[in-house]
Amino acid sequence: MSALKNIVIKHVVRILTHPATRQWQRTRASVLRRMKGASAQVHYFHQADDPYSHLCVQLLERLGQRYDVDLLAHLVSPPEDSAAPDRERLGHWSLRDATLLAQAYGLEAPVASPDTAAVASAESSLAASLQAGRFVVDAAAISQRLWSAQPQAEGQVQGPPQVDAQTAKAAGTALRKQLGHYLGATFFYGGEWYWGIDRLHYLEQRLREEGLCRDLAAPLLAPVRDIALLGAPALHGGRKPTAQLHYFCSFRSPYTYIALPRVRQLAEHYGAQLRIRFVLPMVMRGLAVPREKGMYIVADVAREAQRVGMSYGFLVDPVGKPVERGYAVLHQAMKVGSGLQLAQSFLQGVWADGIDAGTDRGLYAIAERAGLDKVFVDKALTDDSWRAAAATNRLELLDMDLWGVPSFRVNDLPGYWGQDRLWMVEQDLMALR
Repeated sequence: MSALKNIVIKHVVRILTHPATRQWQRTRASVLRRMKGASAQVHYFHQADDPYSHLCVQLLERLGQRYDVDLLAHLVSPPEDSAAPDRERLGHWSLRDATLLAQAYGLEAPVASPDTAAVASAESSLAASLQAGRFVVDAAAISQRLWSAQPQAEGQVQGPPQVDAQTAKAAGTALRKQLGHYLGATFFYGGEWYWGIDRLHYLEQRLREEGLCRDLAAPLLAPVRDIALLGAPALHGGRKPTAQLHYFCSFRSPYTYIALPRVRQLAEHYGAQLRIRFVLPMVMRGLAVPREKGMYIVADVAREAQRVGMSYGFLVDPVGKPVERGYAVLHQAMKVGSGLQLAQSFLQGVWADGIDAGTDRGLYAIAERAGLDKVFVDKALTDDSWRAAAATNRLELLDMDLWGVPSFRVNDLPGYWGQDRLWMVEQDLMALR
Protein backbone atom coordinates (compact mmCIF):
# COMPACT_ATOMS: atom_id res chain seq x y z
CA MET A 1 0.00 0.00 0.00
CA SER A 2 1.42 3.38 -1.01
CA ALA A 3 2.45 5.90 1.62
CA LEU A 4 -0.06 8.46 0.26
CA LYS A 5 -2.90 5.94 0.42
CA ASN A 6 -1.97 5.09 4.02
CA ILE A 7 -2.06 8.77 4.95
CA VAL A 8 -5.50 9.27 3.38
CA ILE A 9 -6.98 6.13 4.93
CA LYS A 10 -5.75 6.80 8.44
CA HIS A 11 -7.21 10.31 8.46
CA VAL A 12 -10.55 9.13 7.05
CA VAL A 13 -10.82 6.24 9.50
CA ARG A 14 -9.92 8.50 12.43
CA ILE A 15 -12.87 10.72 11.54
CA LEU A 16 -15.26 7.83 10.97
CA THR A 17 -14.38 6.09 14.25
CA HIS A 18 -14.25 9.18 16.46
CA PRO A 19 -16.77 9.12 19.32
CA ALA A 20 -18.11 12.51 18.20
CA THR A 21 -18.87 11.10 14.75
CA ARG A 22 -20.73 8.15 16.23
CA GLN A 23 -22.75 10.46 18.49
CA TRP A 24 -23.55 12.72 15.54
CA GLN A 25 -24.77 9.73 13.52
CA ARG A 26 -26.97 8.58 16.41
CA THR A 27 -28.41 12.04 16.93
CA ARG A 28 -29.07 12.48 13.22
CA ALA A 29 -30.90 9.14 13.00
CA SER A 30 -33.00 10.01 16.04
CA VAL A 31 -33.89 13.48 14.75
CA LEU A 32 -34.84 12.19 11.29
CA ARG A 33 -37.04 9.50 12.84
CA ARG A 34 -38.83 12.00 15.03
CA MET A 35 -39.31 14.42 12.13
CA LYS A 36 -41.04 11.65 10.20
CA GLY A 37 -43.15 10.74 13.20
CA ALA A 38 -41.91 7.16 12.92
CA SER A 39 -41.61 4.71 15.79
CA ALA A 40 -38.23 3.49 16.98
CA GLN A 41 -37.59 0.17 15.23
CA VAL A 42 -35.08 -2.38 16.46
CA HIS A 43 -34.36 -5.20 14.03
CA TYR A 44 -33.34 -8.53 15.54
CA PHE A 45 -31.77 -11.27 13.39
CA HIS A 46 -32.20 -14.79 14.75
CA GLN A 47 -30.25 -17.88 13.69
CA ALA A 48 -32.02 -20.88 15.16
CA ASP A 49 -28.95 -23.14 15.43
CA ASP A 50 -26.75 -20.41 16.94
CA PRO A 51 -26.36 -20.65 20.75
CA TYR A 52 -25.84 -16.88 21.03
CA SER A 53 -29.22 -16.36 19.37
CA HIS A 54 -30.65 -18.73 21.97
CA LEU A 55 -29.45 -16.33 24.68
CA CYS A 56 -30.62 -13.18 22.93
CA VAL A 57 -34.12 -14.45 22.26
CA GLN A 58 -34.66 -15.04 25.98
CA LEU A 59 -34.32 -11.28 26.54
CA LEU A 60 -36.41 -10.22 23.57
CA GLU A 61 -39.80 -9.97 25.27
CA ARG A 62 -38.30 -8.09 28.23
CA LEU A 63 -36.53 -5.74 25.83
CA GLY A 64 -39.86 -4.91 24.19
CA GLN A 65 -41.49 -4.34 27.57
CA ARG A 66 -38.66 -2.20 28.94
CA TYR A 67 -38.24 0.09 25.93
CA ASP A 68 -40.68 1.98 23.72
CA VAL A 69 -39.58 0.32 20.47
CA ASP A 70 -41.03 -1.86 17.75
CA LEU A 71 -39.11 -5.14 17.66
CA LEU A 72 -38.89 -6.50 14.12
CA ALA A 73 -37.58 -10.07 14.12
CA HIS A 74 -36.03 -11.88 11.17
CA LEU A 75 -34.84 -15.45 10.63
CA VAL A 76 -31.39 -15.78 9.06
CA SER A 77 -29.05 -18.46 7.78
CA PRO A 78 -25.59 -19.13 9.25
CA PRO A 79 -22.75 -16.85 8.08
CA GLU A 80 -20.81 -17.67 4.95
CA ASP A 81 -17.61 -19.71 5.20
CA SER A 82 -15.45 -16.61 4.83
CA ALA A 83 -17.00 -15.19 8.02
CA ALA A 84 -16.79 -18.51 9.88
CA PRO A 85 -13.53 -20.08 8.67
CA ASP A 86 -13.36 -22.97 11.17
CA ARG A 87 -16.95 -24.08 11.68
CA GLU A 88 -16.16 -27.14 13.78
CA ARG A 89 -14.10 -25.21 16.33
CA LEU A 90 -16.55 -22.31 16.14
CA GLY A 91 -19.37 -24.70 17.03
CA HIS A 92 -17.51 -26.17 19.99
CA TRP A 93 -16.45 -22.78 21.33
CA SER A 94 -19.82 -21.12 20.81
CA LEU A 95 -21.63 -23.83 22.76
CA ARG A 96 -19.18 -23.68 25.67
CA ASP A 97 -19.04 -19.89 25.65
CA ALA A 98 -22.81 -19.47 25.49
CA THR A 99 -23.17 -21.86 28.41
CA LEU A 100 -20.80 -19.74 30.52
CA LEU A 101 -22.61 -16.56 29.47
CA ALA A 102 -25.97 -18.08 30.37
CA GLN A 103 -24.72 -18.89 33.84
CA ALA A 104 -23.39 -15.36 34.30
CA TYR A 105 -26.58 -13.65 33.12
CA GLY A 106 -29.11 -16.01 34.70
CA LEU A 107 -30.39 -17.40 31.39
CA GLU A 108 -31.23 -20.91 30.21
CA ALA A 109 -28.08 -22.48 28.82
CA PRO A 110 -27.97 -24.53 25.61
CA VAL A 111 -27.70 -28.20 26.54
CA ALA A 112 -26.31 -29.65 23.31
CA SER A 113 -26.08 -28.73 19.64
CA PRO A 114 -29.35 -29.74 17.93
CA ASP A 115 -29.47 -32.01 14.90
CA THR A 116 -30.62 -30.94 11.45
CA ALA A 117 -34.16 -32.27 11.81
CA ALA A 118 -34.69 -30.48 15.14
CA VAL A 119 -33.39 -27.21 13.68
CA ALA A 120 -35.75 -27.54 10.70
CA SER A 121 -38.72 -28.15 13.01
CA ALA A 122 -37.81 -25.14 15.16
CA GLU A 123 -37.36 -22.93 12.10
CA SER A 124 -40.81 -23.93 10.85
CA SER A 125 -42.31 -22.98 14.21
CA LEU A 126 -40.41 -19.70 14.28
CA ALA A 127 -41.50 -18.85 10.73
CA ALA A 128 -45.12 -19.52 11.67
CA SER A 129 -44.77 -17.26 14.71
CA LEU A 130 -43.28 -14.55 12.52
CA GLN A 131 -46.21 -14.81 10.13
CA ALA A 132 -48.68 -14.65 13.02
CA GLY A 133 -46.87 -11.66 14.58
CA ARG A 134 -46.02 -13.66 17.71
CA PHE A 135 -42.26 -14.13 17.38
CA VAL A 136 -41.32 -12.01 20.39
CA VAL A 137 -43.79 -13.98 22.54
CA ASP A 138 -43.15 -17.50 21.20
CA ALA A 139 -39.49 -17.57 20.18
CA ALA A 140 -37.89 -18.13 23.59
CA ALA A 141 -39.96 -21.23 24.28
CA ILE A 142 -39.34 -22.62 20.78
CA SER A 143 -35.60 -22.05 21.19
CA GLN A 144 -35.60 -23.62 24.64
CA ARG A 145 -37.19 -26.80 23.29
CA LEU A 146 -34.66 -26.86 20.46
CA TRP A 147 -31.61 -26.46 22.69
CA SER A 148 -32.83 -28.91 25.34
CA ALA A 149 -33.55 -31.65 22.79
CA GLN A 150 -37.32 -31.54 23.33
CA PRO A 151 -39.86 -31.83 20.50
CA GLN A 152 -41.72 -28.72 19.48
CA ALA A 153 -45.15 -28.31 21.08
CA GLU A 154 -47.92 -30.34 19.46
CA GLY A 155 -50.71 -28.41 17.92
CA GLN A 156 -48.54 -25.35 17.35
CA VAL A 157 -49.44 -23.55 14.14
CA GLN A 158 -46.85 -24.27 11.51
CA GLY A 159 -46.49 -23.38 7.87
CA PRO A 160 -45.83 -25.85 5.04
CA PRO A 161 -42.74 -27.94 5.97
CA GLN A 162 -39.55 -26.04 5.12
CA VAL A 163 -41.26 -23.64 2.68
CA ASP A 164 -42.14 -20.85 5.10
CA ALA A 165 -38.86 -21.25 7.00
CA GLN A 166 -36.71 -21.13 3.86
CA THR A 167 -38.56 -18.11 2.52
CA ALA A 168 -38.29 -16.31 5.86
CA LYS A 169 -34.58 -17.13 6.17
CA ALA A 170 -33.86 -15.94 2.64
CA ALA A 171 -35.62 -12.64 3.29
CA GLY A 172 -33.94 -12.13 6.67
CA THR A 173 -30.50 -13.03 5.34
CA ALA A 174 -30.88 -10.64 2.41
CA LEU A 175 -31.93 -7.80 4.71
CA ARG A 176 -29.05 -8.50 7.07
CA LYS A 177 -26.56 -8.29 4.21
CA GLN A 178 -28.21 -5.16 2.85
CA LEU A 179 -27.89 -3.46 6.23
CA GLY A 180 -24.28 -4.60 6.55
CA HIS A 181 -23.84 -7.64 8.80
CA TYR A 182 -23.17 -11.35 8.59
CA LEU A 183 -24.07 -12.98 11.96
CA GLY A 184 -27.14 -14.09 13.85
CA ALA A 185 -27.88 -12.85 17.38
CA THR A 186 -27.56 -9.29 16.09
CA PHE A 187 -29.59 -6.15 16.69
CA PHE A 188 -29.75 -3.20 14.29
CA TYR A 189 -31.01 0.21 15.32
CA GLY A 190 -30.60 3.59 13.69
CA GLY A 191 -27.65 2.65 11.51
CA GLU A 192 -25.68 0.80 14.21
CA TRP A 193 -25.15 -2.92 14.86
CA TYR A 194 -25.00 -4.73 18.21
CA TRP A 195 -23.92 -8.37 18.40
CA GLY A 196 -25.22 -10.71 21.10
CA ILE A 197 -25.81 -10.02 24.75
CA ASP A 198 -22.20 -8.77 24.84
CA ARG A 199 -23.19 -5.57 23.02
CA LEU A 200 -26.81 -5.28 24.16
CA HIS A 201 -25.77 -2.78 26.84
CA TYR A 202 -24.76 -0.32 24.11
CA LEU A 203 -28.22 -0.56 22.56
CA GLU A 204 -29.92 -0.20 25.94
CA GLN A 205 -27.85 2.85 26.85
CA ARG A 206 -28.61 4.45 23.51
CA LEU A 207 -32.36 3.86 23.91
CA ARG A 208 -32.20 5.38 27.38
CA GLU A 209 -30.38 8.45 26.08
CA GLU A 210 -33.12 8.89 23.48
CA GLY A 211 -35.84 8.81 26.14
CA LEU A 212 -37.19 5.43 25.07
CA CYS A 213 -36.80 3.58 28.39
CA ARG A 214 -40.04 3.10 30.30
CA ASP A 215 -38.27 2.71 33.65
CA LEU A 216 -34.89 4.40 34.03
CA ALA A 217 -34.55 3.01 37.55
CA ALA A 218 -34.53 -0.55 36.22
CA PRO A 219 -31.08 -2.10 35.64
CA LEU A 220 -29.80 -3.02 32.20
CA LEU A 221 -30.99 -6.40 30.95
CA ALA A 222 -27.42 -7.33 30.00
CA PRO A 223 -24.86 -5.13 31.79
CA VAL A 224 -21.29 -5.21 30.52
CA ARG A 225 -18.89 -7.59 32.24
CA ASP A 226 -15.18 -6.86 32.57
CA ILE A 227 -12.25 -7.45 34.90
CA ALA A 228 -12.68 -6.34 38.52
CA LEU A 229 -9.19 -6.87 40.03
CA LEU A 230 -10.62 -8.15 43.29
CA GLY A 231 -8.65 -8.61 46.49
CA ALA A 232 -5.23 -7.28 47.35
CA PRO A 233 -2.63 -7.18 44.55
CA ALA A 234 -0.10 -9.98 44.56
CA LEU A 235 3.22 -9.32 46.27
CA HIS A 236 6.02 -9.34 43.73
CA GLY A 237 8.94 -10.93 45.52
CA GLY A 238 11.22 -13.80 44.71
CA ARG A 239 8.37 -16.31 44.73
CA LYS A 240 7.78 -18.10 41.45
CA PRO A 241 4.35 -17.30 39.96
CA THR A 242 1.78 -20.05 40.48
CA ALA A 243 -0.02 -19.18 37.25
CA GLN A 244 0.97 -18.60 33.65
CA LEU A 245 -1.30 -16.40 31.56
CA HIS A 246 -0.88 -17.27 27.90
CA TYR A 247 -1.87 -14.46 25.54
CA PHE A 248 -2.40 -15.59 21.94
CA CYS A 249 -2.30 -12.42 19.88
CA SER A 250 -1.80 -10.85 16.48
CA PHE A 251 -0.37 -7.47 15.56
CA ARG A 252 -3.09 -7.21 12.89
CA SER A 253 -5.91 -7.59 15.45
CA PRO A 254 -7.27 -4.34 16.91
CA TYR A 255 -8.96 -6.43 19.62
CA THR A 256 -5.46 -7.60 20.60
CA TYR A 257 -4.54 -3.94 21.01
CA ILE A 258 -7.44 -2.98 23.28
CA ALA A 259 -7.05 -6.15 25.36
CA LEU A 260 -3.34 -5.86 26.16
CA PRO A 261 -3.49 -3.26 28.97
CA ARG A 262 -6.11 -5.30 30.84
CA VAL A 263 -4.18 -8.52 30.26
CA ARG A 264 -1.16 -6.88 31.86
CA GLN A 265 -3.32 -5.67 34.76
CA LEU A 266 -4.59 -9.20 35.36
CA ALA A 267 -1.12 -10.68 35.33
CA GLU A 268 0.27 -8.05 37.68
CA HIS A 269 -2.68 -8.06 40.09
CA TYR A 270 -2.84 -11.84 40.44
CA GLY A 271 0.89 -12.48 40.25
CA ALA A 272 0.79 -14.47 37.01
CA GLN A 273 3.56 -14.80 34.46
CA LEU A 274 2.35 -13.27 31.21
CA ARG A 275 3.50 -15.12 28.10
CA ILE A 276 3.00 -13.57 24.67
CA ARG A 277 2.10 -16.16 22.01
CA PHE A 278 2.01 -14.34 18.67
CA VAL A 279 0.41 -15.96 15.61
CA LEU A 280 0.08 -14.92 11.99
CA PRO A 281 -3.18 -13.08 11.19
CA MET A 282 -5.89 -15.22 9.59
CA VAL A 283 -5.78 -13.24 6.35
CA MET A 284 -2.06 -14.02 6.11
CA ARG A 285 -2.93 -17.71 6.53
CA GLY A 286 -5.13 -17.64 3.43
CA LEU A 287 -8.44 -16.89 5.19
CA ALA A 288 -10.43 -14.07 3.61
CA VAL A 289 -12.33 -11.52 5.69
CA PRO A 290 -15.65 -10.38 4.14
CA ARG A 291 -16.34 -6.66 3.85
CA GLU A 292 -19.26 -6.76 6.32
CA LYS A 293 -17.05 -8.36 8.96
CA GLY A 294 -14.26 -5.86 8.47
CA MET A 295 -16.60 -2.88 8.68
CA TYR A 296 -18.29 -4.16 11.82
CA ILE A 297 -14.96 -4.81 13.53
CA VAL A 298 -13.76 -1.26 12.85
CA ALA A 299 -16.95 0.22 14.33
CA ASP A 300 -17.13 -2.21 17.25
CA VAL A 301 -13.50 -1.72 18.28
CA ALA A 302 -14.09 2.04 18.28
CA ARG A 303 -16.92 1.63 20.81
CA GLU A 304 -14.95 -0.79 22.94
CA ALA A 305 -11.83 1.38 22.88
CA GLN A 306 -13.84 4.35 24.08
CA ARG A 307 -15.38 2.24 26.85
CA VAL A 308 -11.98 1.19 28.23
CA GLY A 309 -10.44 4.63 27.75
CA MET A 310 -8.10 3.92 24.85
CA SER A 311 -7.44 5.89 21.67
CA TYR A 312 -8.15 4.16 18.37
CA GLY A 313 -8.74 4.87 14.71
CA PHE A 314 -5.66 6.75 13.51
CA LEU A 315 -4.47 3.50 12.01
CA VAL A 316 -2.22 2.04 9.36
CA ASP A 317 -3.17 -1.59 8.71
CA PRO A 318 0.01 -3.63 9.34
CA VAL A 319 -1.10 -6.65 7.28
CA GLY A 320 1.73 -8.38 5.42
CA LYS A 321 5.33 -7.29 5.77
CA PRO A 322 4.73 -4.87 8.67
CA VAL A 323 3.41 -7.73 10.82
CA GLU A 324 6.33 -9.95 9.85
CA ARG A 325 8.85 -7.24 10.65
CA GLY A 326 7.10 -6.55 13.94
CA TYR A 327 7.20 -10.22 14.92
CA ALA A 328 10.90 -10.44 14.08
CA VAL A 329 11.61 -7.60 16.52
CA LEU A 330 9.11 -8.89 19.09
CA HIS A 331 10.69 -12.36 19.08
CA GLN A 332 14.08 -10.91 19.93
CA ALA A 333 12.65 -8.34 22.36
CA MET A 334 11.05 -11.14 24.37
CA LYS A 335 14.50 -12.67 24.87
CA VAL A 336 15.77 -9.51 26.55
CA GLY A 337 12.67 -8.90 28.66
CA SER A 338 11.18 -6.15 26.49
CA GLY A 339 8.46 -8.15 24.74
CA LEU A 340 5.52 -6.52 26.49
CA GLN A 341 6.87 -3.05 25.89
CA LEU A 342 7.46 -3.75 22.20
CA ALA A 343 4.02 -5.34 21.75
CA GLN A 344 2.30 -2.39 23.42
CA SER A 345 4.29 0.14 21.40
CA PHE A 346 3.63 -1.63 18.09
CA LEU A 347 -0.10 -2.09 18.69
CA GLN A 348 -0.51 1.49 19.94
CA GLY A 349 1.50 2.71 16.99
CA VAL A 350 -0.42 1.04 14.18
CA TRP A 351 -3.95 1.26 15.65
CA ALA A 352 -3.91 4.66 17.34
CA ASP A 353 -0.81 6.70 16.48
CA GLY A 354 -0.86 6.36 12.69
CA ILE A 355 2.63 4.84 12.47
CA ASP A 356 3.46 2.87 9.35
CA ALA A 357 5.35 -0.17 10.69
CA GLY A 358 6.19 -1.19 7.16
CA THR A 359 8.77 1.58 6.92
CA ASP A 360 12.13 1.60 8.66
CA ARG A 361 11.34 4.98 10.16
CA GLY A 362 8.08 3.71 11.61
CA LEU A 363 9.53 0.50 13.02
CA TYR A 364 12.49 2.33 14.55
CA ALA A 365 10.09 4.75 16.26
CA ILE A 366 8.01 1.88 17.63
CA ALA A 367 11.10 0.08 18.93
CA GLU A 368 12.59 3.22 20.45
CA ARG A 369 9.50 3.70 22.63
CA ALA A 370 10.12 0.19 23.95
CA GLY A 371 13.76 0.98 24.77
CA LEU A 372 15.23 -0.79 21.73
CA ASP A 373 17.59 0.98 19.38
CA LYS A 374 18.15 0.87 15.61
CA VAL A 375 20.99 -1.63 15.91
CA PHE A 376 18.72 -4.04 17.79
CA VAL A 377 15.99 -3.71 15.15
CA ASP A 378 18.33 -4.21 12.21
CA LYS A 379 19.79 -7.34 13.75
CA ALA A 380 16.34 -8.73 14.61
CA LEU A 381 15.18 -8.30 11.01
CA THR A 382 17.93 -10.65 9.79
CA ASP A 383 16.59 -13.53 11.94
CA ASP A 384 13.62 -15.58 10.71
CA SER A 385 13.36 -17.78 13.80
CA TRP A 386 10.12 -15.97 14.74
CA ARG A 387 8.34 -17.97 12.04
CA ALA A 388 8.85 -21.25 13.90
CA ALA A 389 7.61 -19.64 17.12
CA ALA A 390 4.49 -18.32 15.38
CA ALA A 391 3.79 -21.74 13.90
CA THR A 392 4.20 -23.44 17.29
CA ASN A 393 1.88 -20.93 18.91
CA ARG A 394 -0.73 -21.50 16.22
CA LEU A 395 -0.63 -25.27 16.72
CA GLU A 396 -1.10 -24.83 20.46
CA LEU A 397 -4.02 -22.49 19.81
CA LEU A 398 -5.64 -25.12 17.61
CA ASP A 399 -5.00 -27.77 20.26
CA MET A 400 -7.06 -25.59 22.61
CA ASP A 401 -9.88 -25.96 20.07
CA LEU A 402 -9.60 -22.26 19.26
CA TRP A 403 -8.42 -20.52 16.11
CA GLY A 404 -8.78 -16.75 16.50
CA VAL A 405 -7.18 -14.01 18.55
CA PRO A 406 -6.97 -12.63 21.06
CA SER A 407 -7.26 -15.86 23.03
CA PHE A 408 -6.21 -16.63 26.57
CA ARG A 409 -5.32 -19.57 28.74
CA VAL A 410 -4.37 -19.89 32.39
CA ASN A 411 -1.94 -22.78 32.91
CA ASP A 412 -3.48 -25.88 31.30
CA LEU A 413 -7.10 -24.83 31.86
CA PRO A 414 -9.50 -24.47 28.92
CA GLY A 415 -8.89 -21.35 26.88
CA TYR A 416 -11.08 -18.37 26.00
CA TRP A 417 -11.44 -16.39 22.80
CA GLY A 418 -12.06 -12.67 22.66
CA GLN A 419 -11.22 -9.58 24.70
CA ASP A 420 -14.81 -9.77 25.99
CA ARG A 421 -13.84 -12.86 27.98
CA LEU A 422 -11.14 -11.40 30.20
CA TRP A 423 -13.56 -11.60 33.14
CA MET A 424 -13.63 -15.37 32.63
CA VAL A 425 -9.83 -15.42 32.62
CA GLU A 426 -9.93 -13.47 35.87
CA GLN A 427 -12.12 -16.13 37.45
CA ASP A 428 -9.49 -18.76 36.64
CA LEU A 429 -6.72 -16.60 38.11
CA MET A 430 -8.73 -15.99 41.29
CA ALA A 431 -9.30 -19.73 41.72
CA LEU A 432 -5.53 -20.29 41.75
CA ARG A 433 -4.82 -17.73 44.47
